[in-house]
Amino acid sequence: MTTLAHGISPALLQALGWTLLHFVWQGAALAAIFAVANTICRQATTRYALAVITLVLMMAAPAITFTELTQQKDPAVRYGAQGASASAAKPVQGVSVAARPSAPAPETPASHPAVILFVEAWFLGVVLLSLRTAGGLFLIERMRRKELRPVGRELYLKCIALQLKMGFERVIRYCECDRLDAPAAFGWIRPVVLLPVRALSGLTEDQIEAVIAHELAHIRRLDCFVNLFQIAVETLLFYHPAVWWVSQRIRIEREHCCDDEAVALCGDAVNYARALTLMEEWRTAPSLMMAANRSPLSQRVVRILGLDGPTAKFRVAGMAVGVVCLAGAMLAGNAFLGVAHAALGSKASSNLAVVQEQGNGSAIVVRPANTSTTAKHFASTEQAGKDKDSDKAKEKKQDDEQTSKKESYLEGMEAAGFKNLTADELIAMKVQGVTPAYVKEIHDLGMKPTVDEFVGMRVQGMTPDYIRDMRGVAPNLGVDELIGMKVQGITPQYANEMRGLGLKADPENLIGMKVQGITPQYVNDMRGLGLKTDADDLIGMKVQGITPEYVRGMQALGFKPDSEELIGMKVQGVTPEYVKSLQAAGFKDLDADEIIGAKVQGITPEFIEKARKHGFQNLTLDKLISLKNAEVF
Repeated sequence: MTTLAHGISPALLQALGWTLLHFVWQGAALAAIFAVANTICRQATTRYALAVITLVLMMAAPAITFTELTQQKDPAVRYGAQGASASAAKPVQGVSVAARPSAPAPETPASHPAVILFVEAWFLGVVLLSLRTAGGLFLIERMRRKELRPVGRELYLKCIALQLKMGFERVIRYCECDRLDAPAAFGWIRPVVLLPVRALSGLTEDQIEAVIAHELAHIRRLDCFVNLFQIAVETLLFYHPAVWWVSQRIRIEREHCCDDEAVALCGDAVNYARALTLMEEWRTAPSLMMAANRSPLSQRVVRILGLDGPTAKFRVAGMAVGVVCLAGAMLAGNAFLGVAHAALGSKASSNLAVVQEQGNGSAIVVRPANTSTTAKHFASTEQAGKDKDSDKAKEKKQDDEQTSKKESYLEGMEAAGFKNLTADELIAMKVQGVTPAYVKEIHDLGMKPTVDEFVGMRVQGMTPDYIRDMRGVAPNLGVDELIGMKVQGITPQYANEMRGLGLKADPENLIGMKVQGITPQYVNDMRGLGLKTDADDLIGMKVQGITPEYVRGMQALGFKPDSEELIGMKVQGVTPEYVKSLQAAGFKDLDADEIIGAKVQGITPEFIEKARKHGFQNLTLDKLISLKNAEVF
C-alpha cells in the first residue's frame, strides 16, 4: 500500500481507480459522437454549443460512474458489461441462487499496485496543473493591480457607445496595458477590457472598433465562466487526449462566434481580417485571458472572408472517422470488462456472469441483461448519417466549387512565377487583392517584388500607371522607394513640380519635403524673398516652422539672413519682436550671430534696463553678457 492509500478508504481508492480507467473509453465515445455532429453542423454557434455540452458530459460521466461504483462491491464489472453509455447503466437482471462450496473472495482492485500507482499519478498531475492555473491567476491579479491604467476619455466614450450598440449595459473597465500586444478581456464579476498601446497605435480606428467589439462579445456571452469550467475539466481529466481536443474546439468556435459578432457590428470583414493578421505577429496574452488574436490565424481569416478552407474538404472523411472511433470506443468498453474480470480472477462466461460468495456457502449468480445498447446506438448514429446524405451532397458540391475557385487562383499565381507559396503567404496576397494579372503587369515593368513587397504595394494602392509615371520623374526606382513615396502621398504631379523648381527629385528629398509639408507655393514664396534654397535648406526651415511671414518680419528690421541664419535664430526662439526690443534698447547694428548669442545668454530688455538703473551706461553686448554670466545683479 503506497502513501496515497494511507488514510483513504480502500473502497474509495477502488472506485476512483476504476472510474478513471472507465473514462478512457467513455471520453473516446463522447468525443467520437461530437466529431460526427461537428461535421454536420455549419454554424459556429451550434458547433460551440455542442462542444460545451460534450465537455459537460465528459465531466458528468466520471461523477456518475464514481457514484455507481461506490454503491456496489465490485466496481470493475459494473461498466462495460452494459456497453451502453458513459453516463448511466441499466440495473442487472436475472438473479438466481445456486449452491456451491465456499471459496476465497476474489482480490479487490485496491490491492493491485498498478491501480494505486495510476491513481497517484493522476493526483500528482491534478496538483501540478492546479499550480499552473494558480500561477496564471496570480499573474493576472498582479497585472490588474500594477500595470493597468484607464484609457483616455475620448476612447472610453467610444467604448461605451460600442457597448450600448451591442445591447448590454454591464459595468466594464477599459484600461491600457503595456505588457499585452492585442486587446483582451478577463474577469467575470467585474470584467475588464485591455487595450494595449501597441494595438491603439498600430491599428486604424475601424480596426480598433472591431477588435473591441470582439472582446465585448466575449463578455456579453459570459465566456469567462465557460473558460474557467474548461480549465477545471482539463485539470481533473488531463490524462485523456479527447478532453483537450474538445476543449480546444470550444476555444476555436468561441473565437469564431465573436468574430461573427464583430464583423456583423462593423460590417467590414476584410479590414477586420487585416487587423487579425497584424495582431498575430504581436500575440502575447496569458492563457486565462481571451484575446482577439487567439486560435489559428489562417483558419479564422479564411472563414471571415467567406473562403472555403482546407478543412471543408474533409467533412465527409471526418464523419466517417468519427463513426469508426465511436464504434471502436464502444467495443473497447465491452472489452475492458474482460480485462477487469481477469484482474479480479473471476470466471467469465459467455453472458459475463458474476459470482459473489455468501457466508453460508451459497452463491448469488447475477447475470446482466441482454445488452444491445451499443449496437442500437451505433445503428441510430449510422441511420442519422444516412438521413443527412442529401445535405452532405449539397455541401460537397459547394466545397468543390470553392476548391475549384481556389485552385484557379493558385494556378494563376504559379503561372505568374510564384510557386510553393505557404498558407500565410497565399492568404495575405488574396486578402490584399494581389491577382495574377497584377503580378504580370508589375513583372512587365521589369520589377520582381517578393510576396511581402507585393502585399505592401497593394496595401498602399500602388498601380502600374503610378510606377510608370514616377519612373518618368526618377528612373530606376526600387520597390521600397516607391512604397515609401506612396505612403507619403507623393504623386507624379508633385514630383514634376518640384523638379521644375530646380530641386533634386530623388526619393529621399521628395519624401523629406512631403513629410514636412513643403509645397511648390512654399518654395516660390521663400525664393521670392531672396533666399537661395535647396531641398535640405527647405526641409530644415520647414522643420523649424519658418514661414514667409517670419522671414519678412526679419527683413523689415534690416536683416538679410540666409537659410542657415534663419534656422539658427528660429531654433533659439529669436522673434522679430525680440530683435525690435533690442534695437529699442540701443543695439541697432547687431548681426544674426550676435542676436542669437544674446538670446542664448538670456539678454532681455528687462535685464538691460536693470543694468542701466545700477549706473551701467553705454554697455556693449559683450559686457552685458559678461554681467549676466557673473550674476552681478
